[in-house]
Amino acid sequence: MTPADPILITGGGGMLALAFKRLLPKAHFVDKTGLDIAEEHAVRKVFAELRPKLLVNCAAYTKVDLAEQNVELANQINGHAAGILARVCKEHDTMLVHYSTDYVFDGTLRRPLKPDDPVGPQSAYGRSKLLGEQLLWQNPPLRWLLIRTAWLYGPGGPCFPQAILNAARAGKPLNVVDDQLGCPTFTFDLARATIELIEHDAPSGIWHVVNDGEVTWHDFAAAILEEFKVPANLGRTTSTEWKKTRPNSAIRPAYSVLDIVPFEKLTRHRTPHWREALKNYARQA
Repeated sequence: MTPADPILITGGGGMLALAFKRLLPKAHFVDKTGLDIAEEHAVRKVFAELRPKLLVNCAAYTKVDLAEQNVELANQINGHAAGILARVCKEHDTMLVHYSTDYVFDGTLRRPLKPDDPVGPQSAYGRSKLLGEQLLWQNPPLRWLLIRTAWLYGPGGPCFPQAILNAARAGKPLNVVDDQLGCPTFTFDLARATIELIEHDAPSGIWHVVNDGEVTWHDFAAAILEEFKVPANLGRTTSTEWKKTRPNSAIRPAYSVLDIVPFEKLTRHRTPHWREALKNYARQA
């Protein structure tokens, strides 16, 4: 690819696309009103007009709990649409970057998860993202990257840090689970890492990209409150107790720390630590 090659980025109204807008301002961004990625004729029309050399698919159904009641919609956006994009990219010789999630794992392994580890999603959201992975695998373009990430947050959209801050500023008591361990990931770091993978000619396949380090949801919430200097009544709870009070909520993996060693080997550096990333988020929020 050259700097002049056309780049198409879907999900243009979301927080990951916002990060790409600052890093790739000349790319063509489309939101869900401009392109329904689950409608193949609409995708083909945009490709015929723009003829992109790179498609970065930031569009996704990310309402994890609501996906339990909207299975078909989640499957359409996170699953079948990925198959459509892969097929059209293959026909146009377009590189595809597609994002997946730590929620494709069942959370039983207790070491950083590798791209080829067994999957076993416990939620409708996780199953919809795994469906997208499978459809991409079945008919991939010549060059493609499937990037799994986790606990994504950033400016420009609803996310865990903003929810914690909103509740704290409203004086609401906070009870956050302390038995789920993962990797909070700042959108700007994910976008930069994506560009690095492309520029380093990363081999097609699955890559794990998250901020370095690991933390529980409770301790992440405590760090958010500390970073923003917002006082709050922060308590601990367990996944079991949380599920009792919210029976319609989705099951999250107890352990979903992703292994970023392959990224480190290719780029010769690790992603920023999650605490450093949180500081950068606070500067922009």
